[in-house]
Amino acid sequence: MVSLRDRFFVEGVHVLGESVTFAADDARKIATVLRGRTGDRVHVIDSAGSAFAASLEVADGAVTATLAEPIERGTRETAVRLTLAQAIPKGQKMDLIVEKATELGVAAIVPLRSDRVVGERTGEHKVERWQRLAKTAAQQCGRNVIPSVAPIASWDELIATFEAYDRVYVPWELADVRPLRETFDADAPAITSALFVVGPEGGFSAHEVERVVAAGAVVVSLGARILRTETVALAVLAAFAYARGEL
Repeated sequence: MVSLRDRFFVEGVHVLGESVTFAADDARKIATVLRGRTGDRVHVIDSAGSAFAASLEVADGAVTATLAEPIERGTRETAVRLTLAQAIPKGQKMDLIVEKATELGVAAIVPLRSDRVVGERTGEHKVERWQRLAKTAAQQCGRNVIPSVAPIASWDELIATFEAYDRVYVPWELADVRPLRETFDADAPAITSALFVVGPEGGFSAHEVERVVAAGAVVVSLGARILRTETVALAVLAAFAYARGEL
């Protein structure tokens, strides 16, 4: 049975008393997986991040909900807008990265093609899959916002966005070893936006690193051990959250 613990996002900005419809996958989950019934109460969040207790109407496979009362809750979003640019890894590793980055509070994810990305044939259909995974992860971890997953970007396209961020961090295995906490302890309290650029399995080329440094990025070390690409994003995002006192 569906309960108020079950959380669903709906498109648009809504007010009390309105009837809302669910995305097809959510409606199917409510009707067939959770066996929702008319009158069950669920937690609904709209595109503005407003949360409501809502009463379901389930009939002939169609699922709607009436927004019955507001739910006041402290924000679960970080005060710093975090974006992760992740060079596309092989296999299903990106699925894990999207899910965990969402749990760690990123506002946006940019799939990236860099010199050593193996999956050159990765298509935009993958972006749609990653967006669905971000939505599911946001529902499960109690966020008010679904991170956006951008179209796959080239190196040039990514660099062109650097000016939109207060800081751009590039973890690199050849960076001078310096404790990450020293950088984040100084930066985290003072900035409102940050971009983390993570390389593929083969890492970034020296030329790529030269270009991002020239564009204003800060190259950071993750210590003496070389981490897998799916570990790097989680490590830097967790370290940044810790520096801000959010972990």
